[in-house]
Amino acid sequence: MATEGGGKEMNEIKTQFTTREGLYKLLPHSEYSRPNRVPFNSQGSNPVRVSFVNLNDQSGNGDRLCFNVGRELYFYIYKGVRKAADLSKPIDKRIYKGTQPTCHDFNHLTATAESVSLLVGFSAGQVQLIDPIKKETSKLFNEENSCQHLWKADWNEDRQDEGSKTSEEALVTVQRLIDKSRVTCVKWVPGSESLFLVAHSSGSMYLYNVEHTCGTTAPHYQLLKQGESFAVHTCKSKSTRNPLLKWTVGEGALNEFAFSPDGKFLACVSQDGFLRVFNFDSVELHGTMKSYFGGLLCVCWSPDGKYIVTGGEDDLVTVWSFVDCRVIARGHGHKSWVSVVAFDPYTTSVEEGDPMEFSGSDEDFQDLLHFGRDRANSTQSRLSKRNSTDSRPVSVTYRFGSVGQDTQLCLWDLTEDILFPHQPLSRARTHTNVMNATSPPAGSNGNSVTTPGNSVPPPLPRSNSLPHSAVSNAGSKSSVMDGAIASGVSKFATLSLHDRKERHHEKDHKRNHSMGHISSKSSDKLNLVTKTKTDPAKTLGTPLCPRMEDVPLLEPLICKKIAHERLTVLIFLEDCIVTACQEGFICTWGRPGKVVISHPPGSI
Repeated sequence: MATEGGGKEMNEIKTQFTTREGLYKLLPHSEYSRPNRVPFNSQGSNPVRVSFVNLNDQSGNGDRLCFNVGRELYFYIYKGVRKAADLSKPIDKRIYKGTQPTCHDFNHLTATAESVSLLVGFSAGQVQLIDPIKKETSKLFNEENSCQHLWKADWNEDRQDEGSKTSEEALVTVQRLIDKSRVTCVKWVPGSESLFLVAHSSGSMYLYNVEHTCGTTAPHYQLLKQGESFAVHTCKSKSTRNPLLKWTVGEGALNEFAFSPDGKFLACVSQDGFLRVFNFDSVELHGTMKSYFGGLLCVCWSPDGKYIVTGGEDDLVTVWSFVDCRVIARGHGHKSWVSVVAFDPYTTSVEEGDPMEFSGSDEDFQDLLHFGRDRANSTQSRLSKRNSTDSRPVSVTYRFGSVGQDTQLCLWDLTEDILFPHQPLSRARTHTNVMNATSPPAGSNGNSVTTPGNSVPPPLPRSNSLPHSAVSNAGSKSSVMDGAIASGVSKFATLSLHDRKERHHEKDHKRNHSMGHISSKSSDKLNLVTKTKTDPAKTLGTPLCPRMEDVPLLEPLICKKIAHERLTVLIFLEDCIVTACQEGFICTWGRPGKVVISHPPGSI
């Protein structure tokens, strides 16, 4: 292994790197993998994914980790930077036959020390709800009821052998009644204990309620709303059944989606290269963006919901303004497809003043600003001094990261010279690098990012500290979103057929027109435009897809090769960064000053 600054060849694995905050170090004893620690033969397998949940138990060690490797699924106590991983004692381990796990998500709202709800999506299209603490299989979605007992009998086995051939064949040949394609993303709806959203490689998304059945026959759909490149249907039946809603979005696979921090908006990225942002309550399209070329593979929101970052097959990271609905920067550092992008809320510096009013109440936005955990006393006192200034708008310098198939980790800073490029005396630069840049002076011109009437926020000082806002407890964020999404979606899901017909006079929607241009008032025939595919050559140079020279080009703060196989996971935690590669190794990188690991006897 080579370390940074050791003069080794570029293709050797790095085990540490330095940013303005200090030194990040790989913690070998905090590595999670299959118990035998043998690299997984990843050829032809679905990406390794990692999910975290905190059970809020009183032991102080409530973090739990779930990850999939091939056809196996593991559930461990995550000890992070505190103690070495013990791979011999998984809380739960499951081996699947006839299909592979592709993604998973915990319900943070209902998690307790005694029970946790985990959704698992599969390559054959099914979605399973399990409790890895109670070791129960609760429900199976997108499957014939007659076959569920076969899944349950097989999934609860904790052994390596293949089991009976009859069961395996039955699992392979059963019919998926809702969608036969691979599950690409599954997430609980924020603030809901029962609603969850599932995306498939078919380009469709489905909204489910865990309390409802899927029925014994294929669902029949009724058009609820359609617009440019999307359509939303409700399930037409006498009694409420799953799926509650079916979204058809874009062309090709829907690769990932992400809810905004307040849970009110949904960002989707598809194989057709488009980012589409929807108001989840009203099912309205808020804005779109097109990749430079190729499909978009990943998406994430900034902690305050003002920016969205995407990555994909153009090897770029693209920053899109939610307020302005435009690309404000691109970042080039990867040499292959970008597989994951994520914001780091713990290294994002916040200067707080009058809240923005782009969505929700002032109280909601203040809760969103407190998006991390408690900081050190020195950081909090520093922020309190900044916040004592009245009538100062919110100003943020954002840190985000990306990993890709080139096995590299990149960290990026989105600074005020990119966010507010029209300040007087500000130099026009094609890149930003916090380590070398100097702060441009504050200007007085207004800009479209802040609330109308607010002045341009002054630039933030560059420093080696980690300024951050004080934090409310984990429940406060849930309370902001509690009921907002659930009520909004159930409003559509529980409408009577008569009400739906009165409110929406749309014609039946056909799947193969997904790039059509239709107004939300689809009964207005004057707004109906010929349904044609979007020509990528015609979008280049437009606001949908600016040319490279038309927007600032970010350079990464660091760009390090950290694995032998393609990287599939990037998660920012308070005291560490978690990455994972397709070989099935989940790595923990201790933040500066946070490494206090203790090793078990005989481990060194």
